[in-house]
Amino acid sequence: MSEEPHVVIVESPHRDTASARRAAAEFLTRHCPWADLDAVLLVVSELVANAVRHTSGWWRLHLTAGREALVVEIDDSSPQPPVARDPDFGGGGGFGWHMVLRLASRVEIRPLPEGKRVQAVWDRPATPPRVC
Repeated sequence: MSEEPHVVIVESPHRDTASARRAAAEFLTRHCPWADLDAVLLVVSELVANAVRHTSGWWRLHLTAGREALVVEIDDSSPQPPVARDPDFGGGGGFGWHMVLRLASRVEIRPLPEGKRVQAVWDRPATPPRVC
């Protein structure tokens, strides 16, 4: 039985999302070519940006490629769950969490002893039957 491909990207306390996006893109190319790269990278960007913006401590990004799904998790130092805000079309934000919820197959938030984990999952699409 082989182990699922998994990577932990410890970026804390770095403040930019570019390195997390690059690492996620490399991981998806190698282990999840079926995943919607743009959607996953947008979610990674939003989750990392939220961790940087709304916590004063550490954060850690995990990516796991299973046979059935791709799992993106971000742990951070804040116990407060993300809160959906009304979008501000005048430039005040409020779009990110809504995008995360729509782009992933499912999203869960779990408390950790020192913070929380936000998990976004993409189910692998069923492969169509081969026609002979």
